[in-house]
Amino acid sequence: MNRPTASTPVATSPVTAPAPASASTAAPVLSSQSVLQGRSQVAIEHNGAVYRLQTTRQGKLILTK
Repeated sequence: MNRPTASTPVATSPVTAPAPASASTAAPVLSSQSVLQGRSQVAIEHNGAVYRLQTTRQGKLILTK
């Protein structure tokens, strides 16, 4: 069996960086103001279930089923 030595070049595969996410594959960013439209809560239907997205007094978001 031939073993590589310090003077024997060893074939290696090139290391490539992952491709950057293109605009078409990135998830769109929606502002909470555009979703809530001035309301404190909205109902969202997903796969037959209704979820409620609401803001808290501290300005955080809560999504409940």
